[in-house]
Amino acid sequence: MADSAYFTLLDHEGVLAVRGTDAAKFLQGQLTCNLNYLDAHLSSLGARCTPKGRMLSSFRIVPVADGYLLAMARELIEAQQAELHKYAVFAKSKPADESAAWVRFGLAGGNAALSELGIELGEQADAVASSGELLAVRLGDGRAELWAPHAESERLLAVLSKHLRQAPLNDWLLAQVRAGLGQVFGATRERFIPQMINLQALGGVSFKKGCYTGQEIVARMQYLGKLKRRLYRLRLVGAALPAVGSELFSPVHGSSVGEVVLAAQADEDIELLAVLQEDAVNDGRIHLGSNEGPALALLDLPYQLDADKEIQR
Repeated sequence: MADSAYFTLLDHEGVLAVRGTDAAKFLQGQLTCNLNYLDAHLSSLGARCTPKGRMLSSFRIVPVADGYLLAMARELIEAQQAELHKYAVFAKSKPADESAAWVRFGLAGGNAALSELGIELGEQADAVASSGELLAVRLGDGRAELWAPHAESERLLAVLSKHLRQAPLNDWLLAQVRAGLGQVFGATRERFIPQMINLQALGGVSFKKGCYTGQEIVARMQYLGKLKRRLYRLRLVGAALPAVGSELFSPVHGSSVGEVVLAAQADEDIELLAVLQEDAVNDGRIHLGSNEGPALALLDLPYQLDADKEIQR
């Protein structure tokens, strides 16, 4: 059912707004993505890192008239707002938690519903289209997100329900797993550098934009090619849904070889994304929780890693 047309409420994420005349300049020095590439018709994935290149958050960023909106795991918003505020006092910009002001829906096969709302969204990944205060964003696998002021919730539910079935959030997360789109949650804050979740392969890291917090580490990892842990997709049979951050094990090491990034139910099985050590992947014996735990099988990702192409962004 996860592959059929549907809509779902994206209430697991919140919206952090950074508004003000200096918002672009301020965020350009904070984020991995290049804000110079963005406009009213183009969004981006991105991350904010520690000086050591570890991700404090990952997000979808959308430009608006007076700044930017960043959608990220809801539990990250408070800390990100507080941390950005410490630096924003020196610039004409202000971060604010606008989660309560916005409602966001995920749409699969939702073009007809968007058209009824006056939105003609292109098929290009990261494309943005708007109608009044409504925003729509195209994802790389063809799905879309609909962002709107919270006051529009009932009207949008009525329109979406005419065209699409309402699905549980699991359907959306399963599609995200199958798209190979990793994400930072509270349990994995500061665990990964961007390349560990393949963010650079999805346009979320720019190697041409200049300095930002953590840039030296992120760039060095890309150019020297010494990364030993990265994102993989796997199937788990006959087990409960593992929590984000659950450890994975392999006989090739005496300790954990990785952790779960995102997991979703897929009929009787579970599909998940995990950051894993390369030698454990090459060995193939990967288990949840311990070396005696349930076994996982590797699945393909829908994209290829290409370092030469990635550094051109």
